[in-house]
Amino acid sequence: MQYILHFSLGFTMAFIGLVPPGMLNMTAVRTKIQKDKKTALLFSIGAALVVIPQAYIALEFAKYFIKNPEILEWLSQAGIFVLFAMSLVFFMQARKKVKNNNSNSRKGNYFFIGILLSTMNMLAIPFYFFMSAFLEKKEWLIMQQPWINVFVLGASFGAFVLFLVYISFAEWIENKAQFIARNINYILSVLFLVLGILALINLIK
Repeated sequence: MQYILHFSLGFTMAFIGLVPPGMLNMTAVRTKIQKDKKTALLFSIGAALVVIPQAYIALEFAKYFIKNPEILEWLSQAGIFVLFAMSLVFFMQARKKVKNNNSNSRKGNYFFIGILLSTMNMLAIPFYFFMSAFLEKKEWLIMQQPWINVFVLGASFGAFVLFLVYISFAEWIENKAQFIARNINYILSVLFLVLGILALINLIK
């Protein structure tokens, strides 16, 4: 049961983290449209594999801070500001227009292009760090092996499935990119705002 739980937690975290239209998933969409599904899948596999070291690094940081509760307490307070900041970021993203890049896709090996672009995703490690620390505090995530491996594999698979969803609906998403981006970002903005308020209430108590 613990294997299923940790795999599901990693899967859900990565899936939700990549849901908003961004550099990675929209590149997968354009690759499918301008090239073919096989090429888009190669890109997605490369991008999803990078999630493995990103999640490992995040969990190692989380393990260290968990062993130093005074630092973790400070981070929990800082996390409240992060949640409110994320709410503001998604709200501002919702107000922006999504650029529809119709130029030719990058040339080269799309597997390695996926690795490169995913590596450039600077928000991934902080996202996995804060979320894994939160899950551990709730005693849902066990910061020991083999549970860490299962969690990380779940995160990588969750990222790949999310890319697969974008690829499967590539033409529709490309046409509806503005509508999707605005609505998803508004929803995520409200979600992070609510989480920030709940965390603040919990701190005050």
